Amino acid sequence: MAATMTMAITETASAIETSTQAMFVERRRGVRYQFTATVEVVDLKSQTRMQARTSDLSKGGCYVDTTSPFPVGTTVKVRLTKDNRCFEAKAKVVYSLVGMGMGLAFTSAEKDQIEVLKRWVGELSGELQPELIAAEPVKPAAATKDSSNGQSFVLGALVLELMRQGVLSNEKGKAMLEQIL
Repeated sequence: MAATMTMAITETASAIETSTQAMFVERRRGVRYQFTATVEVVDLKSQTRMQARTSDLSKGGCYVDTTSPFPVGTTVKVRLTKDNRCFEAKAKVVYSLVGMGMGLAFTSAEKDQIEVLKRWVGELSGELQPELIAAEPVKPAAATKDSSNGQSFVLGALVLELMRQGVLSNEKGKAMLEQIL
């Protein structure tokens, strides 16, 4: 009887270990990139709406930082907004941890929205140059022998490069360029 009890405990411990390992197996299909954006998530069934922030993004989904995530399996509409660009899609909650956040897997999106997502992921991966979203093109200062014009030109070029690399947002960069020029 003791042998049967020991065997049952061993089998139970083994099953718990296997299921625990399965919980922590990496199931993501795409590479994730650190990405912070404003996000609005709407539960399609109850129409409950939440505002939060993303912390990462991939071609297949994103992670939403929120203390009150929706339950696993909830179908939602998600809208990510960053630097005057938006991405909207339907998604499913595939991971949820109260007090932490939830993982969303994108399930469908319009073709133009998919292009926005591809652009963001391309920029994050380094495959594409960041898109500058400016209302008007910035004109470099005219080159003269005056050293202040030369410095303004160099500073303007530096700000543009920081914007291209994503170090400066388009809004901040444009404001700096207006002050320089």
